[in-house]
Amino acid sequence: MVERLDALITDAVPGVRKAVKWNSPLYGADDEGWFLSLHGFTRYVKVAFFRGTSLDPQPPVGSKTPETRYLHISESEPLDEAQFVDWVRQASRLPGERM
Repeated sequence: MVERLDALITDAVPGVRKAVKWNSPLYGADDEGWFLSLHGFTRYVKVAFFRGTSLDPQPPVGSKTPETRYLHISESEPLDEAQFVDWVRQASRLPGERM
């Protein structure tokens, strides 16, 4: 599943920067910080959109961090790839998170 998400992100944002921190892949556009992170759990992958409250529509899961929104992707439920790619493109155009 993570390989598919990586492919969707890479296709949606040409030249996307990648790194790993805290065992989680990070994705960034230019040198503007990071716009998205993935973290794998036993039953799902958590996608963190660091400026998720600025996305339209917002990803479904809130966070303790005011601007962050999450998408939980389970292998047992189909991913709306068109919506995911739309969020990725929107997020890549926003100021990124500095870490």
